Amino acid sequence: MIYLAQVQKKGFLGKTGLRLIACQKSGDIWALVSETEPIVTTESNTFGEGILVLADITTAGQIRTINEATEWAINLLKQYLTKGLTPDFLQEQAVEIEQWRQSLTLQSQELSRRALELEARRDQLQELEEKLKKEQRRLQILAQNLKESEDESSNENGEEQERLERENTA
Repeated sequence: MIYLAQVQKKGFLGKTGLRLIACQKSGDIWALVSETEPIVTTESNTFGEGILVLADITTAGQIRTINEATEWAINLLKQYLTKGLTPDFLQEQAVEIEQWRQSLTLQSQELSRRALELEARRDQLQELEEKLKKEQRRLQILAQNLKESEDESSNENGEEQERLERENTA
């Protein structure tokens, strides 16, 4: 992994160390390294104290290569500062992104609330539909009973009329 580090002199024995500042995650993405003890190495003896270097360090802490970071830092500054990517601009962008995130969160919550309301209304409509179907069945049964009653009544009236006619003719 590539690290941005600063060369530090260590003690009177002339040993030097690398104080790790940041590590490269991928491409142009870097993350700050929390304070750690400097990595003591003789390979950094050729660099003066305080110089920034790029060091390729294995996970076991072995240094593969060390190169001065001056050109890298200059290129980085040219690349970003000429495009207007100043710390203030980046901070403004971070604030704007946070506002968008909060807005999207609120919109998501509102959509969830509306979805719950729609679900409740759908349930109410289903209950009403069931009530209407039951009422329709009840009315059909009443209509059928009424018709049967009318038929019976009409049959009884017809029989009564026939009886009366027979009595009158007899």
